[in-house]
Amino acid sequence: MKYLTFGEIMLRLKAPGHERLFQSPVLEATFAGGEANVAVSLANYGEDVAFFTVLPDNGLAAACRAELRRFGVDTGRIITGEGRMGTYYLESGANQRPSQVIYDRSGSAIAIARPESINWDQVLTGIDWFHITGITPAISQCAMNLALASVQEAKRRGITVSCDLNYRKNLWKYGQEAQAVMGEIANYVDVAIANEEDVQKSLGINTKIDVSSGMLDSEKYRILGDKVLTAYPNIRLIAITLRESHSADWNGWSACLNDGRNFYLSRHYEIRDIVDRVGGGDSFAGGLLYGLNHYGDLQQALEFAVAASCLKHSIPGDFNRVSVSEVEKLMAGDGSGRVQR
Repeated sequence: MKYLTFGEIMLRLKAPGHERLFQSPVLEATFAGGEANVAVSLANYGEDVAFFTVLPDNGLAAACRAELRRFGVDTGRIITGEGRMGTYYLESGANQRPSQVIYDRSGSAIAIARPESINWDQVLTGIDWFHITGITPAISQCAMNLALASVQEAKRRGITVSCDLNYRKNLWKYGQEAQAVMGEIANYVDVAIANEEDVQKSLGINTKIDVSSGMLDSEKYRILGDKVLTAYPNIRLIAITLRESHSADWNGWSACLNDGRNFYLSRHYEIRDIVDRVGGGDSFAGGLLYGLNHYGDLQQALEFAVAASCLKHSIPGDFNRVSVSEVEKLMAGDGSGRVQR
């Protein structure tokens, strides 16, 4: 199985610890991006995975490529274009103060790249599974055109397409409505990944779900999944994450999966003293892709994804730096955190 993920990778600049931005004259620099995060997860699980994007020709982009290669991600399909590397700034919340993200990605190389500049034969040759998110089409008109072209080209070649709907309200600023764009992209998707807001804001499909209460009704998530599968019969299954946000440090975490015949609900994790929840959804997506292709049982695939994303909450940075054996230990019930000697 050869995977390809496609989207923007950015420079991530984070205030140290739980400080506010520029409380100290220091920012921690790493690389981040939804689709790159998925690629790193898959590479850590020993999978053959490539990442495709458009980057400028400079030292920052070279360092980014090198970082991806360090994890074992194939960067040979990345192309060079005009523009800059996008950036996002992060301050981690604590207790009742939420985390804050500030995007600075206008004019990035992928935001101004045009579909005709992409040789899709070269990009998609040898690929079995193609993964994209709803972040890319939210960046700009050009990125939207690229995203739509990418799923069309993938389906034309018989490649399985997965999409994490990933609604980002702060990005949809260029005149297109998320529902119109994502509704079209969803027509080419085989496996959908989302939370309840993604489904509602990206596809316009609603079920009365109140996430503010801290208690989630799994039956409403089954109904929500049914509605998506009915509206988009090409989607074979949809996985929906269930996050109970008690505070910035304490979340309940689980997920469900619906294939139109059966509804699967995962084990529930209480995650306290969260280190970094950014990238948690991407770690779920990476875990789900691995699970779907390595377990013959959808329940096990879902449990792997939820356990992988649970562990991500303990790791600084966007990338989930865990192995299959570590995830499977948690799946088996070993969540004590005891020192391994």
